[in-house]
Amino acid sequence: MQQHEIGRRTYLIANVAPLDVDGVRTLAVGTAIWFAAFIGLLPFYGSLEASGRLWWLWTCAAGTGLGAWGWDYCRRRRRNRLAGREPRH
Repeated sequence: MQQHEIGRRTYLIANVAPLDVDGVRTLAVGTAIWFAAFIGLLPFYGSLEASGRLWWLWTCAAGTGLGAWGWDYCRRRRRNRLAGREPRH
């Protein structure tokens, strides 16, 4: 445990490892939630269209697509980091 003194205050900082360094698990769970919401809204297509809320369905589709892209990106980034390769800029 580290101890920092700033002014008249003392801060104790625990040595805790981060939970998800590369974001792969976070993106996988988030993408699965967006996909489940999309599938859950599909039976209500007609009522969503009639009420002017069809954008809910397409928001879930966009969340699924962007999440899948981000998940692939983070997986490649983790693979490169573990292989010791420098990130491309």
